[in-house]
Amino acid sequence: MKKIIVYGCLIFGIIFATHFQAKAQGFQEGDVAVNAGIGLATTYSTPVADLNMPFGGGFEYGIADLTPGLIGVGGEIGYVSGGDLDIFYIGGKGSYHFNELLELENDDVDLYGGIGLYYRNFSYSEDNINFGNDVVASFHLGGRYYFANNIGGYAEIGNNWAWLNIGAVVKL
Repeated sequence: MKKIIVYGCLIFGIIFATHFQAKAQGFQEGDVAVNAGIGLATTYSTPVADLNMPFGGGFEYGIADLTPGLIGVGGEIGYVSGGDLDIFYIGGKGSYHFNELLELENDDVDLYGGIGLYYRNFSYSEDNINFGNDVVASFHLGGRYYFANNIGGYAEIGNNWAWLNIGAVVKL
């Protein structure tokens, strides 16, 4: 499962990075950003197993230009495992992009923050048992830096699938 998600995100990112034409920099209404990354410190801890480094991916669509700012909505998936424990996250989130509010003139930078709602599924693979799930509210604060017209990196703090997520972003 882990390999399928990682390879799927990589292939998806490469196809979109090389296939679509470059757009103007900065996140704008109508833009779609797709990201994949790793997490540093999972948001779930357990005495049962030492958890590995989480990873995940997501997308965001710019839906409304507020002047100043922009609202984006999207979804994410995340995965972390350790020992025989697997945790799968899926959810939606909304973000306010506040470059205009801060009067940032650099279109290579995209700063945002927001909230989300995630479903977490816990399974224990030794006995092939799904032993629970829950729904958790989340917050996030992050930034993207586009070093090419449609390719960049991102960092995000919050409590979705990891306390700090870093990775690559592709703007379609």
